[in-house]
Amino acid sequence: MHDTQDFLRPAFGRDDLEMLEREQLHQGFFRMERLHYRHRCYQGGWSGRVSREVLYRGEAVGAVLYDPQRDLIGLVEQARPGALDDPNGPWCLEVVAGMIEAGEERDDVMRREMQEETGLQPQSLEYICQYLASPGGCDERLHVYCALVDLEGKDGIVSGLDHEGEDIRLLVMPASAVFEHLYGGRFNNAATLIALQWLQMNRPRLCQATTAPA
Repeated sequence: MHDTQDFLRPAFGRDDLEMLEREQLHQGFFRMERLHYRHRCYQGGWSGRVSREVLYRGEAVGAVLYDPQRDLIGLVEQARPGALDDPNGPWCLEVVAGMIEAGEERDDVMRREMQEETGLQPQSLEYICQYLASPGGCDERLHVYCALVDLEGKDGIVSGLDHEGEDIRLLVMPASAVFEHLYGGRFNNAATLIALQWLQMNRPRLCQATTAPA
């Protein structure tokens, strides 16, 4: 059995993968390349030539909205082309999210995306984690937050940037109802599930902090 330090420290690093060739396949809203490389093997030596397509999306932020005073959760709903064949259809319930451009700070991007997608600003942001969305074929890294915000009377707000073709609706739901149906298929993307699972565990602490005497 491996000890903690073994699995926290990868067996190999970036220098143990040799890039042989890069082909640009597409440059549009996203960029795609075909990479040809070889890498060191666990039993010694090097692999043969490996060829894989990679979609480049970069870094992004996403936040579940939570009103601890009223125990309400806010998520946004919009049409997503990657969910065309999903049983629930292409309109997905998601965290508020957006891409980080060069030189931008994560927290600033999160506040901007909240304003663009919901018209709201967070009272505070709590960082949850970061993860690679699909490292087998995509470089996207998502930073996940919980944004504490006043959600009273905010259900049904429609926002989004017209020049980006956005049509985004804010849904505000009782936390108990969200957690009751958490695994029913409506919350069908990783960022939303991660954020909601974290919120489910940290909800008592957030509510207690709100009701604690000053």
